[in-house]
Amino acid sequence: MTRVKLAALALGVPFGFAIAWSGMNDPDVIRRMMLLQSGYLYEVFALGVAVGLAGSLVLRRLRPRALVTRRPIEWETAKPERRHVAGSLIFGCGWAISTSCPGPIATQLASGLWWSGFSALGIAGGILGYFARQDMVARRAAGLEAAGELSTG
Repeated sequence: MTRVKLAALALGVPFGFAIAWSGMNDPDVIRRMMLLQSGYLYEVFALGVAVGLAGSLVLRRLRPRALVTRRPIEWETAKPERRHVAGSLIFGCGWAISTSCPGPIATQLASGLWWSGFSALGIAGGILGYFARQDMVARRAAGLEAAGELSTG
């Protein structure tokens, strides 16, 4: 196993336990949040955003290297686009309908919530659909480039 996979396993397992412990994999807790009957998960999310923001600010200031790959940690900040809004709406609708987001699905399956397998299949279908669309866009762009070369050559 590579170092990156071992690091992912070392971080993923405690993350899965944290999701289960916090109740983020419980469909009833998620449903109460979506119906605005409970603010518990909103508080958990707000804490996660605060920790993530603080961590991002510290990383930008310190400019460290990744522990596993030793590459500099850096990222570009992109302005939101229409596709981000559309994607977030699709994600939110899927989350409300299935009472799950991608993170807790593995913990739901491990907890015996077999119907979360349908959510996993939906995610896999969405990923495959995205790849198929990207492939179609790439082929169309390659076809346009080839047509442009023929007409100008």
